[in-house]
Amino acid sequence: MSSLSNVSTSGLQLRRGSRTWRSFVELLSSMRFAISLLVVVAIASIIGTVLQQGEPFNNYIDQFGPFWAQVFHRIDLFNVYSSWWFLLIMGFLTASTTLCLTRNTPKIIADLRSYKANIREQGLRSFHDKAEVELSAPRANMVAHLVAQLKGQGYGVKVQPVDSDPQGATMVAAKTGGLNRIGYILAHSAFVLICLGGLLDGDMMIKLQMLLTGKQALKSNMEISQVPAQNILSVNNPTYRGNLSIPEGASSNTAVLTIGDGSVLQPLPFIITLKKFVVDFYSTGMPRLFASNVEITDRKTGKTFPATIKVNEPLEYDGVTVFQSGFDDGGSHLMLKAWPMQGPGDKTFDLKGDVGSSRQLTNGNEALRLELTGFRLMNVENLDRAEDSGKKPAGQDLAQLFEQHLGAAVQRHQTHQMTNVGPAVIYKLRDAAGQAHEFFNYMLPVDLDGTKVFLAGERSELGGNYHYLRIPADSKDTVDGWMNFRAALDNPTARQQAVDAYVKESLPPGAAPALVQQLRATAGRTLDIFAGNIPRDAKTGQPLVKAPGGLPALAEFLELNVPKAELTKASDVFIRVLNGTLWQLWQVSRAQAGQAPVVDTPDNNRFFNAAVLALSDSTFYPAPLYLQLTDFKQVQASIFQVARAPGKYIVYFGAILLILGVFSMLYIRERRVWFLVRDNGPSGSKTLMAMSTNRRTLEFEKEFETLRAASLGVGSQAPGSAASAAHGSDHP
Repeated sequence: MSSLSNVSTSGLQLRRGSRTWRSFVELLSSMRFAISLLVVVAIASIIGTVLQQGEPFNNYIDQFGPFWAQVFHRIDLFNVYSSWWFLLIMGFLTASTTLCLTRNTPKIIADLRSYKANIREQGLRSFHDKAEVELSAPRANMVAHLVAQLKGQGYGVKVQPVDSDPQGATMVAAKTGGLNRIGYILAHSAFVLICLGGLLDGDMMIKLQMLLTGKQALKSNMEISQVPAQNILSVNNPTYRGNLSIPEGASSNTAVLTIGDGSVLQPLPFIITLKKFVVDFYSTGMPRLFASNVEITDRKTGKTFPATIKVNEPLEYDGVTVFQSGFDDGGSHLMLKAWPMQGPGDKTFDLKGDVGSSRQLTNGNEALRLELTGFRLMNVENLDRAEDSGKKPAGQDLAQLFEQHLGAAVQRHQTHQMTNVGPAVIYKLRDAAGQAHEFFNYMLPVDLDGTKVFLAGERSELGGNYHYLRIPADSKDTVDGWMNFRAALDNPTARQQAVDAYVKESLPPGAAPALVQQLRATAGRTLDIFAGNIPRDAKTGQPLVKAPGGLPALAEFLELNVPKAELTKASDVFIRVLNGTLWQLWQVSRAQAGQAPVVDTPDNNRFFNAAVLALSDSTFYPAPLYLQLTDFKQVQASIFQVARAPGKYIVYFGAILLILGVFSMLYIRERRVWFLVRDNGPSGSKTLMAMSTNRRTLEFEKEFETLRAASLGVGSQAPGSAASAAHGSDHP
């Protein structure tokens, strides 16, 4: 933990106690143990940084799967900094550093006070930087000159006679830059203080209180008013850090502290009432400013005063600091319409719910849980699109043609046209196994390349990219027309009516029965495969293609049944047949809805083309329901973080000590110099000079040269007459 030569890396050696105890204390107080713990803390911190902490457990199930999510949960990787093993390591690291500091500080202080004036001549000659001269000045004059020179350059000096020298000698020892050694003490003391402050303000104190007072973590969701007393901490708790979310017009005096996989409630000494939440946005849709206009009511005195809490401008009252940490939906009231994505289209139903609520949905034998997780009033997107020629790129097959319609809802271009596309709802559908898909559905149609579409986003991985189903809007800007079209595609009777109408329109009256039958079979098989009614292998009973339907299924079917040389020609035939039958199917769906037949116009063709692509994409839609946002009443909420952190002052003080310690160790060089002055004849003297430093630099070399010249007269006139000098070698 320091490169100081007198600091030992071994531990404290006890003289009493059992062998096991002595070995434990030696290991705990050794630097090798402290460094090992520091490496473990660094690795754990990397995990805590890379892996998002404190998320709901269901989010981790979505990300890692049930097995690994449970494994990571058991070893507290989702709450690294509050886990028992991390706090234990931090405690051992603090104790180890404290013992190291306690053991080495007396040695450093003693070394700092010592001038090491008892060093022998042989030791001086072993130094790299040394010099020796013979002068005509007496020893006493030379010593006085050296003392004056050293003190003039800021050195502390000690003069000590050398009694063992028969010729008569005096040792002049000097040192400066001793604060370098103090830097070790300051830096390591700072480390201990920062760790203590962190432990004091961390979950360790909360867990210790819970252990001593019998408090328990709450593992279920319930109203705050219904939480038992055993899950509520004291209002006089000296240290805590929690969060509370307050909707507009509501009040709260209780923060939620996350402890492991549960939580406890922390009453506050005051009540916070959110009067109004103010948010302002950049043109990109990112928040530029958000602040909370609140009213604070002291619970003891009843005193009330207004305040504004902004980012980086917290409120401090009664020892508690309230930070503006974010904003969220406060439970907006949503009205939704559920459209079936499979089977008949007449099984729609309306539902209501607040953001943050959940409910059970059933679809025959399939049970799903709906979780309304978010609502966004404003969604700013870049609606610039590259020009589309409408031509199929060379070498692109049907599967590739299909793939170009997957991905982000908006393709980025070199320029930016930022547009607010309106409100959106975010929800999850979770199956019985706990696996969930998250959906992001816009309320209003978005104009993309001249076609209005409803964007229905989906992702199966938390934090992954959304894949969008583009549902074209009908002439009334609703999804009804496409939903009726989709329901007709899932109806075998409607598909047969469309095939019959296509065959009748495609062949002239009186056409050969064999030709009629062949076209009917081809059209029926094409429409069935597109609808997801995949033919099965007669031997194995397995579907002939892997794709569930749409254009990819047709592409697979063609590649399996048509020679490669004829694939292009067959693809064109199938596309014409598919377009013709789907056009007739659209007419059937409109007739079933009581609407008039459509005619061949650019607008109708645009809707039809978009509808066909959406039908193909819908075969991959991972949910049996599409939830359309029909109305809402927005409720905003402000998220506050409240903290009572007395340990922060300890951390601040430790940070100051750390800065001073690091500065001392890096920028202050300790230098020591010795002059052994010996009598040389009746009126002369001979002086041996040696100098050392804890860090050799070019500046030290210059300082040595300057000090040698000033004290021994090398290169300048010293008292008496100069005789000889050497640097890096011995001269008699």
